[in-house]
Parts: sequence; structure tokens; C-alpha cells
Amino acid sequence: MAENRKQRAIPISTKTTQPFWDGIEAGKLMLQYDPDENVYQFYPRAGSVKTGRRNLVWREASGVGTIYSFTETYVPIAGFEERTPYLLAMVELEEGVRILANLINVSAPTISVGMPVKLAFETITDEQDYFCFEPA
Repeated sequence: MAENRKQRAIPISTKTTQPFWDGIEAGKLMLQYDPDENVYQFYPRAGSVKTGRRNLVWREASGVGTIYSFTETYVPIAGFEERTPYLLAMVELEEGVRILANLINVSAPTISVGMPVKLAFETITDEQDYFCFEPA
């Protein structure tokens, strides 16, 4: 009997998140920037987390950061069954935001907090890439 495997969830864009996903499609990590407070924010929101104002602008992130924390995940979720165990990292980007993402091209014993990482991409369907990080 064939196994029934669920596909990995495909992100759905909204008016607020569309510039982020357009960036991913172009091979860029886009962040919202609050010009009044001179800070970046992630995840995409309709307004500034500092002021509530809706004058955010989109800027390309450097894609460079360090591991703030990480975990090796053994419990599979839909679409990740064949990848278990897989690595997740909270990455602190040069821009000052923290972003949770898969960590690829590395094994758990070699990871450490503070380790430099850089932006990478994984193809999840013929039409959709997703961001992740790998050792710098």
C-alpha cells in the first residue's frame, strides 16, 4: 500500500506580505523598515511595531547574520517527513531582526550559537522557493 504523504505547506501571500514573497522569487530577503524609528522589522505587518504608523518601506536585507539559537527537530510535520531530523535556527540578521528558518548544509554537532550564517534558498515546488540559512 502506498504511503499518503502530505505536501509541504505553500505560503500564501497577502497585500501586506506580497513584497516579501516577490523578493524571495527574485532571490532576495526583503525586510520592512521604519524610517521614523530607523529600525527593521520581521515578520511583515501592516504597520510599524514601534509607532503603529503605516509608512514602512521595503529594503533588501544583507542576508548575513549569526545563530541566536537553534534546535534539531525529530518530530516530522507535513512535508518534512523525509527530512527528519532537520535543523531550525533563530538567526539574528545584521539589520537587527531575528528570523526563524531552516538551517541547511550543516550537521547539528558543528552548529554553535554565534556561528555566522548567510541566506540560502530551497525550492519547495516548481513555482515556489523558500528562504533558509547555511554556514557563511
